[in-house]
Amino acid sequence: MSDAFYLPDDNDPHRFVSTELTRGPWSPDAQHAGPPSALLGHAIERCEPRAGFQVGRVAVEILGPIPLEPLTVQTRVARAGRSVELIEATLSTDRGPVMQANAWRFKRADPELQLPEHILPTGARPGPEHAPGATPFPSDQAIGFHTGIEYRFVTGSFIDAGPAICWIRLKYPIVAGTDPSPLERTLAAADSGNGVSSVLDWAGYLFINTDLTVTLHRQPAGEWVCLDAATYPQPHGIGLAESALFDEKGPLGRSTQTLFLTTRS
Repeated sequence: MSDAFYLPDDNDPHRFVSTELTRGPWSPDAQHAGPPSALLGHAIERCEPRAGFQVGRVAVEILGPIPLEPLTVQTRVARAGRSVELIEATLSTDRGPVMQANAWRFKRADPELQLPEHILPTGARPGPEHAPGATPFPSDQAIGFHTGIEYRFVTGSFIDAGPAICWIRLKYPIVAGTDPSPLERTLAAADSGNGVSSVLDWAGYLFINTDLTVTLHRQPAGEWVCLDAATYPQPHGIGLAESALFDEKGPLGRSTQTLFLTTRS
């Protein structure tokens, strides 16, 4: 098994070899959307970087199953600005695009704004040390995303239906030879909101997200990212998974996923 989710291609700086750690729960031949979302974040942060700027929102569109194949990432600044700029990123296999992302990058206030203490985001969730113990992951694959992360449920579990609070930590870097950035850690974790808070039986239903939107008002500190997640299904087959994001210092932001719901054939 590799020691990273992706291995850089020595002949092409935009190309990455997908390892088995990227495998998701829906098919042994398809990736979990968390690692490729984090790979997009990895590339976005390296797109014409500017000192004093920080990514505040990333919206990922999942164009189809992401195969366990080499991926190529292309990025560009789509809208430049003195204070706010828009970055576009595309993730492709040799057969065409599989994911697209738009990211807003903001200039950080310097000096910081003098805001009243009572309007600042506050709150906390019980830390990962409060998790009662190991919980099973609904996959029969020996290697996959679930073995590339450490997850600790404070409430709920992958197989207990309903809202849940889960802490997630990467065991390996997204790209070999690099340290995962706070944005990479958050994107990798946030895509698990629909699994963490699943309300439908994994054996009888599919609840696959077509997108992932992560808005961060603060960069996470430390290795752990917490999802306080809930899923809202509808009989017509469209659902929503929403997660409040935390680290051990407090709130970070929100993530949402639009879900395609159907029975397994």
